[in-house]
Amino acid sequence: MRGVVVAGTRSGCGKTSAALGLAAALSRRGLRVAPFKCGPDFIDPGFLEAASGRPCHNLDSWMCGPGGVREIFARHVQGADVAVIEGAMGLFDGFGLTEEGSAAHTAKLLGLPVLLAADASAMARSAAAMVRGYLDFDPELAFCGVLLNRVGSPRHGEILRQALAQSGIDLPVGILLRDEGLAAPSRHLGLVQAEEHLNPSRLGALAEWVESSLDLDSLLDTLPECDPAPSADPEPAPPRARIGLAWDPAFRFYYHENLRLLRAAGAELVPFSPVADRRPPENLDGLYLGGGYPELHGLRLSDNASMRRAVRGLAESGLPIYAECGGFMFLMDSLVMDTGQLCRMCGLFPYRATMNARFSALGYRAVETRQDSILGPAGTLARGHEFHYSSIPEETYRQATLFSTADRNGPREGPEGFTRHQTAASYIHLHFGSNPALAANFVTACAKGAD
Repeated sequence: MRGVVVAGTRSGCGKTSAALGLAAALSRRGLRVAPFKCGPDFIDPGFLEAASGRPCHNLDSWMCGPGGVREIFARHVQGADVAVIEGAMGLFDGFGLTEEGSAAHTAKLLGLPVLLAADASAMARSAAAMVRGYLDFDPELAFCGVLLNRVGSPRHGEILRQALAQSGIDLPVGILLRDEGLAAPSRHLGLVQAEEHLNPSRLGALAEWVESSLDLDSLLDTLPECDPAPSADPEPAPPRARIGLAWDPAFRFYYHENLRLLRAAGAELVPFSPVADRRPPENLDGLYLGGGYPELHGLRLSDNASMRRAVRGLAESGLPIYAECGGFMFLMDSLVMDTGQLCRMCGLFPYRATMNARFSALGYRAVETRQDSILGPAGTLARGHEFHYSSIPEETYRQATLFSTADRNGPREGPEGFTRHQTAASYIHLHFGSNPALAANFVTACAKGAD
């Protein structure tokens, strides 16, 4: 089994398109591709899943630690011929000014080389200086090639090749000609979701785009072989709690590892749609309401009064509910969309979320619980990530909150983590791999109600 990290010089340089094209090109050759995504992103993994036909797992050395990254990789690379790992932001960007959480750190932890993607538009010899800086920044990092993106013409590409060769860069160089038709459209949290944009025709075009610029056979030959030992997972626990999982176009942001750990702890996860179904499934012992785009489906959520009443009724009856970001917004009183239209939500928390033109919060978060909850006893530690455009006025908070939080600058002010009855909700997406007890504690809380 071989592997490569496709990383970029910065966000928006084309690394996602390059990673998708590479995964699609390798897949159509009959190779079994295991996709991974560095960092906390939820949207790019959906694209990589479509390109490879396998679930895409996040690898984040700040949230999960070096051991967690190696374990997740080893577990989900089994049976694959090649692993394609897409970086996040720029190659060396992660948690503040450390390498934690970066694509570079992940590559070193796994012993894999980097295929560096760079935007070479409006550049000639300067492209060599840019690439050389990345190649020399960390002597411990290995590279297997360079992909120069948004190249204006074959002549421009030849100039770039000569400039890199003149500067002593002795790596395979791929020239990706500018093709704006291949770029995925974006919205406020990143790219549109894969099911809205990606189809077999577009995947084929991406595969052709990469394969025409890069000698894939030579690339594969240069990749080191790796054989990570499979994880010694215990036997799955027998189901002891039936947990409803919000899963539809409005709620689809989940870390696969969170779901795996819940199942390992004895959860039976039952998908349902808050948008389309009239009420949650019967005989539930808990609910997991993940993030997503409730603001894009606000009118349908508002119109689905029977679902909203049912979810609030379950919460008020004491059913354990864990909600993140979009799921938290769904539990609020209302949501004001960017059009200014007000949409009724479940009304469990007396807050009104308002969509803003610019993001309200972005970054890694360390969390410690202040009191006992469905996530565990007071003092439970976790790590996660926060990214949202909605906000709720601070003057509306009328209760002590569950979390004390910190970011790369230290402790954060302001409330976070909201509880009512047996519900814990937050704007932060916690990665259960940062503390697997989170999953076990939540399942235990649900199972107590089932007994």
